[in-house]
Amino acid sequence: MTKHIIWDWNGTLFHDVAAVVGATNEIFRPYALPELTADGFRAVYTRPIWVAYERLLGRPLGEGEWELLDDGFHEHYYRLSDVCGLAPDAERLLSTWAGTQSLCSMAPHAHLVPKVESFGITPHFTRIDGLTGATGGEKAAHMTAHIEAIGVDAGEILVIGDSIDDGLAAKHVGAKAVLYTGGMTARAELEGTGLPVVDTLAEAFDYA
Repeated sequence: MTKHIIWDWNGTLFHDVAAVVGATNEIFRPYALPELTADGFRAVYTRPIWVAYERLLGRPLGEGEWELLDDGFHEHYYRLSDVCGLAPDAERLLSTWAGTQSLCSMAPHAHLVPKVESFGITPHFTRIDGLTGATGGEKAAHMTAHIEAIGVDAGEILVIGDSIDDGLAAKHVGAKAVLYTGGMTARAELEGTGLPVVDTLAEAFDYA
C-alpha cells in the first residue's frame, strides 16, 4: 500500500523540456553541432549528465570542460524556464492525494525551493530536497538521504519520475516507481527498466 509519493521535479511535475533542450543547444553552439530537437535530446540523455554531453561530442570531456558546460547550461536554463509551467494535471493530483508527498530533485536546492513556491504548491509537500552540492550526478544517494529525512518506510513509497535515474534510485532504496514519458527520456529507454511507464501523470497516479 502506498502511503507516500516522492515526486521528481524537472520533466515530471515541472514541464521544462523546451528549456532543457534550448539551454543545451546554447552551450553547444560554439561546438558547431546540429541543433537538437526534443527527440534528439532524448536519444542521448542519461545520468550522469556529463555522459550525455560526451555522447553529443563523441569524445570524453576535457579538463574543466564539464564545469564550464554545466555553469553555462544553468545560466541559460534559468532564463528559458521562466516561461515553463507545471505538467498537465500536476496541481490537481497534488491537491487530491490523501497520503503524504514530498519532492526529491537533482536541481540545485537554492533554485528549486523558490521555483516550487512560485506555483503555490509548496504546502502539498512534507519536504523538498534539491542538491546542495555538485550537480549532474546520479540520484540514488540523494534519494536515500531524502527517505531517511522523511522517515517513511521505503516499501510504502511510490516514486514518480521521468528518467531511468529515478527508477534506479527507487530500486536502490526499495521503493516502487512509475516512469513518465513527459520528460527527457525516450519511452523505449524507460521501458528497458522493467518498471511501469505512463504517458500522463494521471496514469502514474493510478499506481498509488
